[in-house]
Amino acid sequence: MKTFSHSAENHKHMVLAALVMPLLVGTPGAWAQTAVAGVCSSDGQPRPVRLVERFINADCASCWQDRVTPRTRRGELALDWVVPGKKEEDAPLAAVASREALDRLQVLKLQIPTASVSSNRRLKDREGGVLRVAHGVALSGYMGVSMRFKPSATASSSRGWSAWLALVEVLPEGTEDSPVARNLVRTVFQPPWNGLSSLSKKESTAFFESRVMNVSQGANPERLQVIGWVENARGELVAAAQSACKEPQ
Repeated sequence: MKTFSHSAENHKHMVLAALVMPLLVGTPGAWAQTAVAGVCSSDGQPRPVRLVERFINADCASCWQDRVTPRTRRGELALDWVVPGKKEEDAPLAAVASREALDRLQVLKLQIPTASVSSNRRLKDREGGVLRVAHGVALSGYMGVSMRFKPSATASSSRGWSAWLALVEVLPEGTEDSPVARNLVRTVFQPPWNGLSSLSKKESTAFFESRVMNVSQGANPERLQVIGWVENARGELVAAAQSACKEPQ
């Protein structure tokens, strides 16, 4: 049994290393974006100007099909959260509910909805910077992800940033009769950015995080992407980005 246990543990470490290593190419020493086989990133994607967050209570069976669900317009990036309901595991949407949705509601100072609620916030241009997010392929129930934020020269402070990285399942309009396309939040991570990642003297300070995230049971790995966003010490949105997988040349 001991031999099997060690073998299983070694296999797990090998899997995790295989997931993360491609995301570390060119970092942290170089800011240039490097194309790596099997890595999907926000490189070349339009910079969002607004972040739309839609929350549905898992108890509300009809909210997913609600025709008045806010649609996104050009330049807007959507996140879809399902909040755990009072019915807990018996709630109609319990299978896709996340505890992190409760944390997010608290940050946005929103009450837990009995049905649905949304938030639409514009990015603060002068407080921004360059945000890059990336992910690799799903393997053995895990996916390697990374995010990197380089504050702009006009940012008022290099401290007090808070960041969120969400593994989302991209669902086209019409999925389970949804009236809108959705980026369903599956797993969330908040990097502990109380320290700085030092770059060379010629480059300004930047924040960087890479890790492995669990792929939720029932999620389609082929539809998974990552969305990241950064807020300043005042809770204002300063950067957002979404990965995209480009077709091989």
